[in-house]
Amino acid sequence: MRILVAEDESLLADAVAEWLRGEAHAVDIALDGATALERVDVNDYDVVVLDRDLPRVHGDDVCRAVAEQHPDVRILMLTAAAEIDDRVTGLAIGADDYLPKPFAFRELAARVTALGRRARPAAPTVLQRAGIRLDPHRREVFREGRYVPLSRKEFAVLTELLRADGTPVSAEQLLEKAWDENADPFTNAVRLTILKLRRKLGEPPVVLTEAGVGYRIP
Repeated sequence: MRILVAEDESLLADAVAEWLRGEAHAVDIALDGATALERVDVNDYDVVVLDRDLPRVHGDDVCRAVAEQHPDVRILMLTAAAEIDDRVTGLAIGADDYLPKPFAFRELAARVTALGRRARPAAPTVLQRAGIRLDPHRREVFREGRYVPLSRKEFAVLTELLRADGTPVSAEQLLEKAWDENADPFTNAVRLTILKLRRKLGEPPVVLTEAGVGYRIP
């Protein structure tokens, strides 16, 4: 998934982003509300992890704007205020879930994953196609019963290809979902990752290239 972490405490933002990247997500960071709104307008995020007390533009205003202008984006609101009234207010202005600080990274990651499932069309918990079985929760991949060890990026790319259900996925779409905003749009990272993925999945080749269109698993 593509995730934006909007949190003004840079150390916490970096820690959350690193944990989520460890779950094979692409993560961007915004340290204030104005930057968060700019990035949501530019990038196709699945989930925004949103601190309520942001500078420049308050988190409540960011939440309202994202909910109104990008209804497919799911919002997990973070706050040091744990009172019921605060939670009710956060949900009322458009947040999909609410997590008080301090929190456990494992719980945050689980909530983000659950929101990500709601941001997409309904999909099987385990993805299967062409003899490949991918379990996103265990982060395990098997082909014809053989375990396939994958890097984070390889796992993220394969997940997107399987979710496409046979439809070609362009290199740009893969770059959008599996890499963060620091990725060079002219990089050959997608092509190299596809090559490594093909090698690890083995014969016969299962990731096909459609010239000028993208990649697909038939």
